[in-house]
Amino acid sequence: MIPDSFIDQYYELLTGKYKGINLTRITDKSEFLIKQINDSLLPADECKVFDAQVRSKKILVDIGFGGGFPILPLAAYYPETQFLGFEARRKKADVVQSISDELGLKNVKLYHQRVENVLFDTSCVITFKAVSTIENCLKNLNIQSEDVMVYFYKGPQLHQVEDLTGVLKKWDLISEKKVDLPGTEGRILLGFKIKNVPRGTFNKKELVKLSEFL
Repeated sequence: MIPDSFIDQYYELLTGKYKGINLTRITDKSEFLIKQINDSLLPADECKVFDAQVRSKKILVDIGFGGGFPILPLAAYYPETQFLGFEARRKKADVVQSISDELGLKNVKLYHQRVENVLFDTSCVITFKAVSTIENCLKNLNIQSEDVMVYFYKGPQLHQVEDLTGVLKKWDLISEKKVDLPGTEGRILLGFKIKNVPRGTFNKKELVKLSEFL
């Protein structure tokens, strides 16, 4: 688990100093603990495959981290892992980096960057907690390493609202785990690995290597 002092300070920063940035709609502390902190840590607590991948690869990339969830709680949970975050909104990227610094996290680097402009050239775990479909998110990834795992944290109606037939032609489903939390019962954590890493299909002049962000 992570220290209570981390949780207290994070809550105070979001509801105090950075209240006007609209990083979270949750203002009740008990709700913050359940729906932001605990919810961010569920994959680590409940999925052995995810936990093992994060610990072995030592690099986790969170796409669209918004108010810092799940990247900052996970960074506190895995202090030996390097965390990179890409966020399309510059203001949020800058503010959450400031929050990370104030929380004393030495293993976090956050960037104003679109994921489609990144070349994943090194071993890592990628996480999405996104509103877009799994298929659309995966299409935006430029993978050039055979050791990249991609995880999605989705709602209980996933298989009713998304068709994964096309996804499974290009990606192997390596893990599917249901995780429950009060108020979010039936959430699903899915892990994917690309079947065949594309060779020579990227315009590398237009992409930034992931290794350059480390």
